[in-house]
Amino acid sequence: MITRRAFAERFGMSASLLAPLRALAASAKPVKIKGIDIFPIEIAIPREELAMGKYARYTFFDVETDAGVRGYCFDRGSYGRILDSVIRPALVGKDLFAVEDHLRAGLGQWGGLEQAIWDAIGKIAGQPVCRLLGGSKERLKVYLTCIWRGKNDQSQVAYRDMADHAAKIRKAGYRGMKIRAWRPKPTDDADACGAIRAATGPDFTIMVDRTADLNGLWSYSTALEVARALEKHNVAYLEEPFARDDFFSPARLAREVDIAVTGGERFHGLDAYREALAAGSYDVLQPDVVLCGGLWMTRKIAALCEAYHKPVVLHGSMGLRLAGWLQASAAIGAEWQELALLTPPLMPEEQWSPALQVLNTKTLFTIRDGYIDVPTGPGLGLDVNREAVLRHRIPESPARSFYPQYPA
Repeated sequence: MITRRAFAERFGMSASLLAPLRALAASAKPVKIKGIDIFPIEIAIPREELAMGKYARYTFFDVETDAGVRGYCFDRGSYGRILDSVIRPALVGKDLFAVEDHLRAGLGQWGGLEQAIWDAIGKIAGQPVCRLLGGSKERLKVYLTCIWRGKNDQSQVAYRDMADHAAKIRKAGYRGMKIRAWRPKPTDDADACGAIRAATGPDFTIMVDRTADLNGLWSYSTALEVARALEKHNVAYLEEPFARDDFFSPARLAREVDIAVTGGERFHGLDAYREALAAGSYDVLQPDVVLCGGLWMTRKIAALCEAYHKPVVLHGSMGLRLAGWLQASAAIGAEWQELALLTPPLMPEEQWSPALQVLNTKTLFTIRDGYIDVPTGPGLGLDVNREAVLRHRIPESPARSFYPQYPA
């Protein structure tokens, strides 16, 4: 049994050891948010390249600190109406590092702003955000989500064309591909997957996305029929086959089929993920870094999923928006990184090439052998040319909802 004297001696020794750390903490000045700006940009590219699907529109988030460091993020959304009245009053003058407080003040509702704050934190710390969130992964395996121009249901695209593009993707070193399951006759999408499988061989990962009720809801019997048809072609994922607030139908389907049933991209905060996990709705959870509430919320969701032994593969992004996703995926150790909304016949580097006009680098992200490197620079890892960004700024009309050319 430890005596009071021994306890005091031990405590005194601990206090002595901690003294240098306390002195260091006392000398460190808090960093406050000095200013916030959010505005849309449109990168100038030829009309014919825009028509091909090259990506040129973003919303830019700029967080200025009183330490002389700025944090940046490129995302989407329209914030002109609430920037002065809501966002700036909630955050300007506050401690940059108090992310939990900022989330309670509404930060999780404001698109890429949370990521811009983390970018500033990472720059001050001299570390990539994934390291600050406990991650160590340096490369992420990639799959491409391909959306052909024309009809959203993709019924205009011949199976052969999908198969040819899948073969092109495989030849380039990518490990997987996802297509929409939106055709008027649901089993036709399974037939398309059959053509893709024949063109790519057995070790290429194929996924399909119904996207919940975005193109009309399936009945349970239809979903079961499609899932079993997809299994014949060794399809890995069936994403969001039911309404997003239906936690029981996907759980039932997951019990009856071998194909992984996935979802969760539109959930915000922890509650819906907890409900889905408790119900056994999904084999894989797919939070969207922005929609769920940000990088810190993504980390929380991944920890919650880990408690249920469920993997997390983030809903995808593209172009400059991808920077935060890579940091989050590396932090949670995700198996895959989705590169979303690729427009065939373009490949990722071609589609995102306009983004180089607002960077100080000659490449956006490095993709080799089907893996994408996680940027190792501080913050989100983008070397942004702020002056170039300002040159591409465009007026934001309150009536205009500023989104990319394609829905995510």
